[in-house]
Amino acid sequence: MADFFNELTDKHIAFVEKQPMFFVATAASDGRINLSPKGYDSFRVLGPNRVAYLDLGGSGNETHAHLAADGRITLMFCAFENPALIFRIYGHGKAVLPQDDGWDELAAQFELLPGTRQIFDIAVDTVQESCGWGVPMMEHKHDRVTLQKAHKQLDEEAWLDKVAGRTESIDGLPTRPTAQYFGDREIKLDGAR
Repeated sequence: MADFFNELTDKHIAFVEKQPMFFVATAASDGRINLSPKGYDSFRVLGPNRVAYLDLGGSGNETHAHLAADGRITLMFCAFENPALIFRIYGHGKAVLPQDDGWDELAAQFELLPGTRQIFDIAVDTVQESCGWGVPMMEHKHDRVTLQKAHKQLDEEAWLDKVAGRTESIDGLPTRPTAQYFGDREIKLDGAR
């Protein structure tokens, strides 16, 4: 049985702050549905009806494209230890890039990592708790540093050239590239909360 809430409670916030990873799902009216796992210390609760997460460059930029086209987003957190729980945040979001108004306010909430390209600012519509009894028990050892290392290996000009060429999703929806390089940041070896 699922329970819905109109906002994040203190109990919800405590739960999500303990999780070492979460999942992000988005879609436009046509094309593929995107589902991505996210790690690092990249998620923040900004209020009972507002959350954000720091996004590093990866193989695509589907979340950005889908939010620009449609705005809908679902975030899911799973407890991989006891007590079991699946927690979803349903909302509408937008990409905020370093060149955008609002970047400084959002960026102050995070430790920027090598490869940072944007922050997703999400207005929470509803949240849902469900049992999570089918989720396996797993132990979080540590975060991988491979993604941060890959970004740090490129100098500023090469990295900006690379991201400047990524201006559409796999379904041809437009995205906006970041205009700032964060490869000079320290690599975080663990990132566990």
